[in-house]
Amino acid sequence: MRIAILQLNVSDDPAENLVVTRRMLEEAAAKGAQLVCTPEVSNCISTSRDHQQRVLHYEDEDPTLAAMREEAKKHGVWLSIGSIALKTQDADGRFANRSFLIDPEGMVVARYDKIHMFDVAVSATETYRESAGYRPGFQAVLAQTPFAAIGMTICYDVRFPALYQSLADAGAQILTVPSAFSPVTGAAHWHVLLRARAIETGCFLIAAAQTGTHASALHKTRETYGHSLVISPWGEVILDAGTSAGVYMCDLDMGQIKAARAKVPSMSHKRPFDGPL
Repeated sequence: MRIAILQLNVSDDPAENLVVTRRMLEEAAAKGAQLVCTPEVSNCISTSRDHQQRVLHYEDEDPTLAAMREEAKKHGVWLSIGSIALKTQDADGRFANRSFLIDPEGMVVARYDKIHMFDVAVSATETYRESAGYRPGFQAVLAQTPFAAIGMTICYDVRFPALYQSLADAGAQILTVPSAFSPVTGAAHWHVLLRARAIETGCFLIAAAQTGTHASALHKTRETYGHSLVISPWGEVILDAGTSAGVYMCDLDMGQIKAARAKVPSMSHKRPFDGPL
């Protein structure tokens, strides 16, 4: 199966970003992609909640989602929209960080709200409080397609292996990890975390990522790590996109899933245990 990763460098202008993403999606389809994957917050990266209130939309009104559904239908491809930042009806005004799986008819097959919020102090000058702007999800999601069962996750979720074990136990063969990873934690942990999740589950890991310095006309800019990855069920890096924005193609041999799980059938070796004391 041929997949495409769109490694993006979005700004805080959703309309501007959509022009670039549509062009990349068309290129991916022309190169034979059957599944196209975009990163976390494909529509907008902003450090200003006030700006987000002005430019974001509710799901049923969002122009990025509507346009991407049209593109999936136009090109006859499956589309994993890593996530879109969306307004919600929550009383506290927090947004949703929501991933979508779109079929070749342009229909939403599945949606997933990011469960784990990135509330960390990486350094004295790099602090994140994702939960201040986004409300966490609570439901794990496994989406069925003709080519594979896809477990949907987002970015910081990758540090919580129980979620991935649960998705694999439910039948996942591909796990998506769209991200906007910090350069500091990316350099230290990105590759090893993704390889571990693939090895533990015997799944393909597809991690489309944001990259570079994200332009902002009015507010503080943000940096992301890049290095969109595809990891085999044996834990091999079969695609590393580096740090340049662009379209990256990769072919998946779905037979590798059965082969890897046969070599080390750890998924069937789980045992209950007591403790710790």
